[in-house]
Amino acid sequence: MGFLDFFSSDVAIDLGTANTLIYIKGKGIVLNEPSIVAFDRNTKRIIALGNKAKEMQGREHREIRVSRPMRDGVIADFEIAEGMIRAFIKKVSTGVFSSRRVIVAVPSGVTEVEKRAVRDSAEHAGAKEVHLIAEPMAAAIGIGIDVEEPVGNMIIDIGGGTTEIAVIALAGVVNVESIRIAGDEMNNAIMQFFKKNYNLLIGERTAESIKCKVGSAVPLKEEITIQVKGRDLVGGIPKTSEVSSVEIREALNESIVQIIESVKQTLERTPPELSADILDRGVMLTGGGALLKGLDERIRMETNLPVHVAEDPLTAVVRGTGKCIENINKYSKVFIRKRTY
Repeated sequence: MGFLDFFSSDVAIDLGTANTLIYIKGKGIVLNEPSIVAFDRNTKRIIALGNKAKEMQGREHREIRVSRPMRDGVIADFEIAEGMIRAFIKKVSTGVFSSRRVIVAVPSGVTEVEKRAVRDSAEHAGAKEVHLIAEPMAAAIGIGIDVEEPVGNMIIDIGGGTTEIAVIALAGVVNVESIRIAGDEMNNAIMQFFKKNYNLLIGERTAESIKCKVGSAVPLKEEITIQVKGRDLVGGIPKTSEVSSVEIREALNESIVQIIESVKQTLERTPPELSADILDRGVMLTGGGALLKGLDERIRMETNLPVHVAEDPLTAVVRGTGKCIENINKYSKVFIRKRTY
């Protein structure tokens, strides 16, 4: 290792709406934390980020703002996002950090402006060379699919902000549907359900916790009942309500239906040879949303296709992006090309 190598690393980032994951070449995944930043409202100085900032969410006072700089899989607050990327990289690096190459996974539906924002943020955080890769492509590589084969593979990547449904063959995306209905939308549906049916105001963290504990896409063998704490919208005082997994499933149903409709639309646009491959190989579910109880079963019922949940679906995208950084020459053809005018 040369002197310069000691002070520079190649980095792969899955800059997600819900979580940011960082992979350093030769070291593997070194960070997996919520994409949340707590900062001073007056000075914009970052006070906490990741898990520590999440603990503050919904409990901050007027001097502190807790923000998620990523919305729907893209940068919503440029300044805070840049600070977050810089702080996360600083957290996982030792010594003087200068990153030569950074690969960032982005939703396949990003606009040119959104791509520019991601590139600029990574460059301002110290990257010399920035490449972008579409999340479903990164997920496919991450779960061990040989994307260069002349064979069709279908990936459904359900993140916090977007659901990406893509058919991949010959190191390219044949067709893709990117919808902004995913984990966040499900949390929002749960919050609205409590407002409407129980006059109860609950926070984002509580909604997320309910989704993970009792959320499901199909009836459970044993339905569960849980206690939910929040603020009574009529009296304004804290109260507890009892809710069943049946009700939560009903609250999540609209989001699930929309995801399945998009899967069907993608299948309708798929060339017949690739459709035959998908029938043989099945559909792969990745991303945090893949962990929703019974989602694979529900998609199987609605499409008559084999559906498999990837091993460790939460890290599939960053593992794929990491493979690209480990062997950049092999995977350079899968990167999103810069548009030339």
